[in-house]
Amino acid sequence: MKYPIRAALLLAPALLTTPSWAVDKPADAKDSLAALLPADAVTKHHLTAGGHAIAYTAHAGTLTLRDDDGKPSAKVFYIAYTQDGANAANRPVSFFFNGGPGAGTAYLNLGAAGPKTLQFPSDDSTDGARAKLVDNPDTWLPATDMVFIDAVGTGYSKPLDPAKAAKAYYGVKQDASAFAKTIELWVGANARQASPHYLVGESYGGIRSIQVANALQEQQNLIVNGIVMLSPAIEMSFLDDTDNPLSSAMALPTFIAAHLDETHQLSSQAIDDAYRYALGPYLSTLANTPPQGDAAHRFYAEIAQRTGIPEAIVAKERGALSAMAHDVRSRDGRLHGLYDFTQTIADPYPDGIENGNSPEMTLSGYGRAYGNAFSGYVANELGFRTELTYDLLSMKVNSAWNFGEPGTPLTQQIPVLRKLLALDPSLHVFVANGYFDMACPFGTTRWTKDHIPVGADRVSLHLYPGGHMLYSRPASRAALWHDVSAFYAGQKI
Repeated sequence: MKYPIRAALLLAPALLTTPSWAVDKPADAKDSLAALLPADAVTKHHLTAGGHAIAYTAHAGTLTLRDDDGKPSAKVFYIAYTQDGANAANRPVSFFFNGGPGAGTAYLNLGAAGPKTLQFPSDDSTDGARAKLVDNPDTWLPATDMVFIDAVGTGYSKPLDPAKAAKAYYGVKQDASAFAKTIELWVGANARQASPHYLVGESYGGIRSIQVANALQEQQNLIVNGIVMLSPAIEMSFLDDTDNPLSSAMALPTFIAAHLDETHQLSSQAIDDAYRYALGPYLSTLANTPPQGDAAHRFYAEIAQRTGIPEAIVAKERGALSAMAHDVRSRDGRLHGLYDFTQTIADPYPDGIENGNSPEMTLSGYGRAYGNAFSGYVANELGFRTELTYDLLSMKVNSAWNFGEPGTPLTQQIPVLRKLLALDPSLHVFVANGYFDMACPFGTTRWTKDHIPVGADRVSLHLYPGGHMLYSRPASRAALWHDVSAFYAGQKI
């Protein structure tokens, strides 16, 4: 089963062979778009962060991957930021990737951690036309060197033979193998074997980070020190709310959090209460025989009171609210966002419409500003100039993604994470969620953390006001940096 990028994905394991690789860079294929990629660009920069001046080098370039026959198969684009004069043996290096599948790393680079950030207008955070690129006061560079990697088929990363790309790269296991080898190539080329190594993934990057950590260990002999997940998908079946009471229960606290924010009642205690209600009385009622008569009215009325969604709509959904439903998203002529349920735009179909035609302002609207800002930044400040369009969100990659062979069980990430935590006693995991993210609700990660029997004390969950891209809010980006810097420093947080 396949869904677009803005919807939940169901994954099944891909039974694929691991490709072989080579380190040296071959000539470009003349007929490939990769031939339009320029030579690597290296530039020097300075920034002030946390009251300290930092000199750093930005390296925008590509690494070459090869297939089983040793032939070049893809050019992988990356940007590395490394602090000048730092001791590489002690200096952490973090490898960043977004999700989708099909998303480039412009979001994390210009949104969360890079030296520049895209600032949206304070009077309307959904207005991408007025977004401005500014210095990032919350860059992660004081704590770690950073390497942002675009998956093959996204951003500026190009397969040399597009006809073979889906089989070679567009699937859970082969994607992880490609990222693991790309990381190993960069580590080897820059003599960073002794550095502490971290992975940072957003959205589907949660699954990717677990799979890449496993592939690095099994295929490249590299054990990571830590994983940072932002708004992660970990068990994608939790995001499929089709006749799935547990998924509905995990999403309900996000609906409640959005209403608490709207009514100025948001607090950690209120969120705890919402989670306990959702996984307690709400789930037991939803999973049982549907209530009738007065019992149904009381059930739907309490959900309406907690979420602010009209009782008639709650009853129509029989208590199992779907964030994709137009009636759930649309109120008073405004359409609430799937990626931040507190954000709204004017509803172009206030009288109702088929759900798929209801626009989503994050991926289809203001979020697109990251692509234009990124291509300008890379060309004008980093010196990497190309005629290629930066593929911010590739639906071609997403629609071609191999979720597994028919009849195989769903891919499960919790067993892999359990194994990694058991095998690697130094592994720590930092998870960040936005309260208002309906795409990857925080209830799914809280449940996951609560059900890890070994190493749960090395998994920390952090919640912030915001949605899927919680870092787009300056206050939440600053709070995230505060907590992440402590994580890198090894402090209990």
